[in-house]
Amino acid sequence: MDMRWDNLRLDDSPEGCRGAEAPASGAQLPLFARGAVTRTFDTPGFRGMTFYEIQAKSIVSRVPASSRMPFTWTINPYRGCQHSCIYCYARQSHTYLDMDAGHDFDSKVIVKVNAPELLRAKLASPGWRGEHIAMGTNVDCYQRAEGRYRLMRGIIGALRDAANPFSILTKGTLILRDLDLLGDAAEVTSVGLNVSAGFTDTSLWRSLEPGTPAPERRLEVCARLNDSGLPCGVMMGPVVPFLSDSPAQLDAAVRRMAEAGATHVSPIVLHLRPGTREWFMSWLRAEHPELGGRYAALYRGGSYARREYQENIAARVRELADRYGIGRRPGTGTRGARGVTAPRGTRGVLGGRGTPASGTPASGIPAVAAPPSEQLTLL
Repeated sequence: MDMRWDNLRLDDSPEGCRGAEAPASGAQLPLFARGAVTRTFDTPGFRGMTFYEIQAKSIVSRVPASSRMPFTWTINPYRGCQHSCIYCYARQSHTYLDMDAGHDFDSKVIVKVNAPELLRAKLASPGWRGEHIAMGTNVDCYQRAEGRYRLMRGIIGALRDAANPFSILTKGTLILRDLDLLGDAAEVTSVGLNVSAGFTDTSLWRSLEPGTPAPERRLEVCARLNDSGLPCGVMMGPVVPFLSDSPAQLDAAVRRMAEAGATHVSPIVLHLRPGTREWFMSWLRAEHPELGGRYAALYRGGSYARREYQENIAARVRELADRYGIGRRPGTGTRGARGVTAPRGTRGVLGGRGTPASGTPASGIPAVAAPPSEQLTLL
């Protein structure tokens, strides 16, 4: 019987892999890793991490129709994420690989080393119709491992050469390394860029997102991209109930996003799916035990905060976005080709003003008023 990790298996022989440890084998390893190459690096940025280098069978994944997301296809060159965000919804997917959703998700990363080659083959296949591809919708494609494996350069290069529209959502500053490729791609196709920053509180960042660049650095990335003529918005997620949702905190965050030239802002309230819920609530009990009862009342044992709370956050952020002029920044450059102007925003996103011709938001981010089921794939 096929399992969900079957497409991650590596051919038995890891020929050509230099400096790697012996091929992983034995009952103590996850099934997908038997025959893979494992690497560990004795450097401060990677100490305690294990990377499983695998030859994937496919790299472009279809989003289930039931998700109602504004895109159909995604690319995820990594599984697991060193950003270690306590609330990351993708944690549960690590259990499909015989790993746990907690420390394993943070410290054991699957690397699809043949991702660029697979993508070129897919884009050249007769059945491919040049549809929008979203990246960063599961784990971050610009997590720290990307600095070593450099898969995104090959991926963006393939998309550019095929003039295939795409979007990227990231917390990583490493995206600036690829400014040249992003600029080239934006000359021939629609490129949507967004940074993820739910709050600007540094103490909350250190506790909740310990492996990520600081929120201020992410917003500097947003500013740099916009100044380079590559429109960039902000996915304001997650808004963390009772920890980042005060009027002063929302005001400070949206004001800073406006200063970064964000073309739009899309607030997403924290959601707690199975796997993530247990990990987050363990953190909450340790760091903020006084909030346990309030979370129980707000989430009622489910994955999503009460709808009235979500709608209140959306209304408050909408008012702040209007106050600070998000989406109305003068002189923001755009790049385009073939008579098509690169989109400045997204339909239904706060501050957004345009959509690509295909009707898929260039950002890959759903409308602010989207039902909870549509707020699923973005953190």
